[in-house]
Amino acid sequence: MRFGVVVFPGSNCDYDCFYVLRDVLRQEVVFLWHGDRDLRGCDCVVLPGGFSYGDYLRTGAIARFSPIMRSVRDFALSGGIVLGICNGFQILLESGLLPGALLPNRNGRFICRHVFLRVERTDTPFTLLFAPGEVIRIPIAHYQGNFFLPPDELIKLERRGQVLFRYCGPSGEVEEAWNPNGSANNIAGIVSPNLCVMGMMPHPERASEELLGSTDGQRIFLSVVKWLEEKRHARCGT
Repeated sequence: MRFGVVVFPGSNCDYDCFYVLRDVLRQEVVFLWHGDRDLRGCDCVVLPGGFSYGDYLRTGAIARFSPIMRSVRDFALSGGIVLGICNGFQILLESGLLPGALLPNRNGRFICRHVFLRVERTDTPFTLLFAPGEVIRIPIAHYQGNFFLPPDELIKLERRGQVLFRYCGPSGEVEEAWNPNGSANNIAGIVSPNLCVMGMMPHPERASEELLGSTDGQRIFLSVVKWLEEKRHARCGT
């Protein structure tokens, strides 16, 4: 499988994602420059964390107009797999590929620490290797991670099963006490209706080696690999 990691001016997690995909998981991976339109035959596009275009205007607002995002949008709408992490999630929201907005954390401060997440569904390209209701541990690092949707839209999101991860306690309890940023319904990650686009605020690339305290994050990337392999085998009839 070939992964593409998009590089925007201000990205700072691009090399982290590249390292995990190439050196830890032994996958083919290339960088995709924000000013280009060629996705270089990638099977999955990763929008990494950072401060794209300096977060001017608001997070992700300028990045959505970059040439590469026109191609990413077409790729996603045609069924291509796209993963947005932290700032990448913000860009997906600004681009209209996912619903909602990310507001400043309710405490008005930058938060950087490990959190617990509950896996809400396991039939998506990003969660195949998890168990339903499993609790995982992945770090967050953001100032604007407070997920918001108007109440009626939030109900639709929940009914459609688009929530993949929720902030929770170590035993899976979804309570306000375990919500680090004020996100509606403790939402930490969501998926598009066609299951091909996922955005999450926690950083799976920072939880992909034992040395970092958790390997739960690498299963998100490996789930994508497994999904793509199964899709390829089905297409080839093997």
